Amino acid sequence: MNQSERSWRHSLNRRSALRAMAGFLAGSPLLRAQQDPFRDHSRVPGLKELRTVWDFEPVAYARLPRQTYDYMAYGADGEFTLRRNREAFDWVDLVPRGVADVGSISTSTEVLGTKMEFPIMVAPSAAHVPLHPEGEAATHVGCTAAANTTLISSHAASLPIEKITGAAEGPVWFQLYPRRQMDENRKVLEQVQAAGCRAVVVTVDQQAPAFERALHDRNLNRPTGGGASVTRTPPPRNRYGVSEERLWYEWKLFDELRPFVHVPMLAKGIVTAEDARLCLEHGLDGIYVSNHGGRSLDYEAATLEILPEIIDAVKGKVPVLVDSGFRRGSDILKALALGASAVCVCRPQRWGLAAYGAPGVERVLQILQAELRLAMAATGRTSLASIDRTLVRTFFP
Repeated sequence: MNQSERSWRHSLNRRSALRAMAGFLAGSPLLRAQQDPFRDHSRVPGLKELRTVWDFEPVAYARLPRQTYDYMAYGADGEFTLRRNREAFDWVDLVPRGVADVGSISTSTEVLGTKMEFPIMVAPSAAHVPLHPEGEAATHVGCTAAANTTLISSHAASLPIEKITGAAEGPVWFQLYPRRQMDENRKVLEQVQAAGCRAVVVTVDQQAPAFERALHDRNLNRPTGGGASVTRTPPPRNRYGVSEERLWYEWKLFDELRPFVHVPMLAKGIVTAEDARLCLEHGLDGIYVSNHGGRSLDYEAATLEILPEIIDAVKGKVPVLVDSGFRRGSDILKALALGASAVCVCRPQRWGLAAYGAPGVERVLQILQAELRLAMAATGRTSLASIDRTLVRTFFP
């Protein structure tokens, strides 16, 4: 072998060059810079490893783009109401009963003609496809698998209502964001009732949301020059910067919607006894107590705080639903003791959907159902009819 052949055999070939380049890139700080330093990049736990609904949030966080997760987590302005919704549960004590026969516990109920094995429903929330490719269809599948839990489908859903109701057999209600033009409302209401929705929930509490953290993040991410321009939504025409889509609601709205609604109709976003009585005057079939999970007006009271006064105003004439901040079966029991007919959960099922799809939604609901039964057993209550205000002591400020 001559000198040129020996030189060729020991020279850098393509395979060696590629191997060296891969090693360089693997150790490069540029590659690590592409990872989110705030995320845990360890393995995703199995579904059976999760024991409470809180366990689903970090899994959802790890799987979602930061912007998608943040939008789901936001509260309005300084997020006082978002925090207060959870703090309120600390102001209600459960009264245990150690000597009671709780061998058989019944949690079945019926709300406005919809039979339920548990007084738990899934609250309306927008845009499930960014959480999981199958979107609201997967949510409905998970709800049905968890004892036929009722899904209240959002007007701002990612999928057509027919695809949602057709995905599973469980009951579906529909949440409406009303429009000024009554013909637009009529078309939507006819469509959703034809698709099988068993009730219509008209939202009136999401008037003019402003998310302080979103503004903060936008300012942090704004180009400093030379980059692409920031896309901005055209400002409202009024001087106050308030969206023209809302802040126009009047009570006559429900009178105008009634001819198009042939199923029970509820108002969502009721937070005062006065408005609860007006709901009755305008013939609504149910009341939905909500502050939109702290995403509408900041510095509102928690829904658990205001629930008793609304129950007292309604006097049992119509069922009362409630949402905002519910994370435990014991949370649900407290609301039932204060008079709620059923409790709607939102963020927990979104965590479950983002983390594991339909099985995640199913598991979240099953955990809440099991926790509710356990809390009922610990307080000596064997049926929903036996739950009343003697079960709790309240210390609202």
